[in-house]
Amino acid sequence: MNQTKDTVTAASKADVTNTAETVAVTAPASKSVSHRYLMGAALAHGTSIVRHTLESRDLERTRAILCAAGAKMEELPESTPSSGAWRVTGMDGRPSGGTAAAPLSCDVEESGTTCRLLTAVLAAGHGVFRIHGAGRMHERPIAELTNALATLGAKTVFEEKPDCPPCVITADGLDPARCGGTVELGMDISSQYFSGLLLAAPMGPSPLTLSLGGSKAVSWPYVGLTLQCLTDYGIRFEVQTRPDAADAWQTLPHGAWRQLAEARPGCLRVTVHPGRYQAGEYTVEGDWSGASYLLAAGALGRRPVRVEGLRADSLQGDRAMLEILQKMGALVSVEPQAVTVYPSRLHGVELDMGHCPDLVPTVAMLAAFAQGSTRIRNVAHLRHKESDRIKAPATELAKTGVIVDELSDGMLINGLGGRNNGKPNHPVLPEGQSLSAHNDHRIAMSLALLDLCLPEATVRSRLDDPSVVSKSFPQFWNIWGRLA
Repeated sequence: MNQTKDTVTAASKADVTNTAETVAVTAPASKSVSHRYLMGAALAHGTSIVRHTLESRDLERTRAILCAAGAKMEELPESTPSSGAWRVTGMDGRPSGGTAAAPLSCDVEESGTTCRLLTAVLAAGHGVFRIHGAGRMHERPIAELTNALATLGAKTVFEEKPDCPPCVITADGLDPARCGGTVELGMDISSQYFSGLLLAAPMGPSPLTLSLGGSKAVSWPYVGLTLQCLTDYGIRFEVQTRPDAADAWQTLPHGAWRQLAEARPGCLRVTVHPGRYQAGEYTVEGDWSGASYLLAAGALGRRPVRVEGLRADSLQGDRAMLEILQKMGALVSVEPQAVTVYPSRLHGVELDMGHCPDLVPTVAMLAAFAQGSTRIRNVAHLRHKESDRIKAPATELAKTGVIVDELSDGMLINGLGGRNNGKPNHPVLPEGQSLSAHNDHRIAMSLALLDLCLPEATVRSRLDDPSVVSKSFPQFWNIWGRLA
């Protein structure tokens, strides 16, 4: 959806409660884009400036590992606690590991993005790398990626649970000739395997074609962010599609891949050519994932919320928050660099959220206070995130009396009935009842929306670990205090 002027969409004014002054907040920097652009700068030849990076634990891990592998990063004075600016001296496409006796330690903690993208990138280097983390990271499988890397020459040994970190990768560069120049990779569980190989491919000696396999493609828009990163850093590639697996391949015109809303297995492939990442100056855009909680607060709360720093034409998959809010009946005003959401009567809907799974906890909270039921489908892979993101929202909402049915590929949320005299019908949270973040930043931030409906206590005081938001949005509670 390309917006070039202010537009107001969705609910009628009769469905809107707008009696208070608009609260303006700024979206955090995109976590997904921050990871990719710091990696691009670290792999480049020369020195780059990367501005407006998200400052969080996940990004700390990415920076630390890139520096250990050969890059240099200097924080610039213009940095703030929430938005970083970095001078990055690249390693010229040559990540360096340790030895068999002393592998380079690559501690990803609980950052799945760091783990999956850097596993591929480091495998394109030389030396021995030990990928390890914390919590559920050692239960999150990466065998589909390491199997693909094996066809290109990298060797992986899993130390504990089969197919999961911790693991040791022995790398001597990735050679597409070993597999005939083509690797088939699915996106049934994650798009990050595909993105990781796209980032690693330019460091090979010959073109590498990545063909989309598997049975479905979740989170395709994140691949678009990776392709945009490659474009900005001067890497050449072609995207080919076909209507059906039996049809001939067609090469998309330059830049036309940006219009792909989804990808189908057997019908898409990307060929990446060898090349140097080009140093330059880059700025990270605002994060639609982190902004989703703030936008939802505009619909559920008593005051309109304006979130600044969001590109209406962003390639981020979680820009789907706009369409979801509108489909549920929210009044939304869209500008090129800002979005305002007004308090609105919401209604239940049916949603395929396979392309925007990170929004599910947020949408589950919206659905809890909508009129009727909301069915979320095509997100079975959410059970393998930092927490089980199907069970976790269901468990916490049940404490407030909201009934959520867990389904094989999603959930059914039975709304409390929308607004009563202009205010959301609020749940009942028994005195002394705690809430659990399930050690998951997205669960914690989505539960904050209950603040708008729980008069007796703030969610932060009920949460077992409110600090878990530092993984992706360290300033969340400071900003949230202006909305609740």
